[in-house]
Amino acid sequence: MDTNTQVTTWTDLGRDMWSYLTGKEAAIDYQFVDMAVDVPRDTGVDAPAATWRLNGTLRITTTDADQRS
Repeated sequence: MDTNTQVTTWTDLGRDMWSYLTGKEAAIDYQFVDMAVDVPRDTGVDAPAATWRLNGTLRITTTDADQRS
C-alpha cells in the first residue's frame, strides 16, 4: 500500500487493500457466524452507521507469496 496516499473513503481503503494484497498474491478466507458489525457510511467521529448482521464466526486467515516461499 502506498503510505503517501490519504485514504478518505471506505471505497479508497478497500481498493488500496485489495491492490496491496493481490500484488502479494494473498489468499484470504472468511467465515461468519452470528456476527453484527456497525459500518460507518463516511469517515469521522459522528459518521452515521449501518448495522450488518452476518451468520458466522469471523475467522480471517491469510497467506501470501512471501509466506509460501
